Amino acid sequence: MNGAQLGAALRALREASGREAKAVARSALMSPSKLSKIENSRLAPSATDVERILTAIGVSEAVKAEYTGAARAVATEATAWRLLKRAGVHKGQQAVKALEAQMSVLRLFQPALVPGLLQTAEYIRAVLRRHGLSDDTLTRTIDGRLERQAVLYDATKELHFVITEPALRWQIVPRPMLAAQLDRIVSISRLSHVDIRVVPLRFQQADVANHAFVIRDNRMVTVETVHAELVVTEPKDVELYVRKFEGFARAALSGSEMRAMVEAIRDEFLSEQETA
Repeated sequence: MNGAQLGAALRALREASGREAKAVARSALMSPSKLSKIENSRLAPSATDVERILTAIGVSEAVKAEYTGAARAVATEATAWRLLKRAGVHKGQQAVKALEAQMSVLRLFQPALVPGLLQTAEYIRAVLRRHGLSDDTLTRTIDGRLERQAVLYDATKELHFVITEPALRWQIVPRPMLAAQLDRIVSISRLSHVDIRVVPLRFQQADVANHAFVIRDNRMVTVETVHAELVVTEPKDVELYVRKFEGFARAALSGSEMRAMVEAIRDEFLSEQETA
């Protein structure tokens, strides 16, 4: 059941109960306008919203459990990587590009790898090789990711990146390529609307860097796991990610301090290459 079907189903249940919208809204502790938006699929309801509406309508516990479960599924959608691969990973790049064109503010936390929008072509190729793509699909997907990077130069958007130090040191490409990748990060960080921060290992932390996630306009979070991509839209859940991002941003180096750190790591890789 998708969001539109859920809203229509709630409206049908209310109408079948014979209860007026205003009465149901009052019992569900929400405004009539909010109930109307939910029923007409203009607002995605939370599981709590659905439970309150169904309680006000007076449905059975079994029906309530079914629809609150559907609300949670709508709020957190998972797309398995194997399905995305079957449809074409390059098409996934096109979909993300469209999302990034519409957004105003992006917040990205990455504890494992350099974020895709900041990756060089060589780094992208190394990351994507893990998925066993054909040469043609690999080339088209790399091209798609590089095209997405045009958003970096759109000064109407705010782009915020928080990266952990281990992500910068992870040698998924040879050292000279990694040094070039770090140079790119330093270069992009000088754009006025781009904020790149790095969390150093030497700082004691109050939180755990569980996994990568992307927040778009404080409305949607994308989480990458080993087997799937999760899309979170429940406002309370989105707020959890916003707070986590802000916490790591406060614990990170920015500006000239960040650039000095990244350049020092780059110099380490270059000196190791010379002595290898």
